[in-house]
Amino acid sequence: MARIVVLGGTGYAGTGIVTEAAQRGHDVLSVSRTAPAELPAGAAHRAGDLRDEALLAEVLEGADVVIAASAPRGELAEPGVLRGIYATVARLAGEKGARFGVVGGAGSTLVAEGGPRVQDTPDFPDAFKPEAKELTAVLEDLRADETGLDWFFVSPAGGFGAYAPGERTGAYRASDDVLLVDADGNSSLSAEDLGVAILDEIQQPAHRRARFHVAY
Repeated sequence: MARIVVLGGTGYAGTGIVTEAAQRGHDVLSVSRTAPAELPAGAAHRAGDLRDEALLAEVLEGADVVIAASAPRGELAEPGVLRGIYATVARLAGEKGARFGVVGGAGSTLVAEGGPRVQDTPDFPDAFKPEAKELTAVLEDLRADETGLDWFFVSPAGGFGAYAPGERTGAYRASDDVLLVDADGNSSLSAEDLGVAILDEIQQPAHRRARFHVAY
C-alpha cells in the first residue's frame, strides 16, 4: 500500500484517480480548495490553497507519490501560476523522496511521429491554447530537470473532460508522444480509466522521468 496525495483531487481527473487509488486499498489524500460532497470510501480530504507552500510541505510529508491533477483555470488561470505551483511541488517531492506525477493535456502530444504537436495544428481551438501552453511548459520543466526527480507526466486523450464522461472499463492503450485515435478518428478516455492507467503506473512503474499518453 502506498501513500498517495492527489492535488486537485476533487476535479474531474482527480476524482477518477482518488477513487481508483482508494478502491485498490491505498492510503489516499485528496487536496483541494473545497471539500467534496462525498469522498470515496477509504479516502481522506484536506482543504487548502495549492499556492500555500506550507500546506504543500505538510501534505507531502510521508507521501510515496504525489499526483498533480489541477487545471489552469479559475484562480490558477493566470499564465505561470500553475507552472509555479508545480515547480514548488516538484522541489518538495524531490526533498521528501516522493514520486511526482502530473496530469497534463493532449495538446503537447504529436499528431504523428516527428510532429506537429496537436496544439500547433490549425484546428486546435483557440479557447484551449492557454491551458495547453501552460501544461506544455510544465512538461518542458520536468524534461529539463537535473535533480534526478522521479517524475512522470500523463497526457489523457484529446477528448478527455467532464464534457465527455464515461465509465470504468479497466482498458486503455498507451503511447509515448503520439496521439491515439480510434477507428473513427476520435481520441477519448474516461476519468475512471485515467485513474486505472495512473494507478497501474504507480504500482508497476514503466515511465520513469517520461511522458506517456493514454486513450482508448
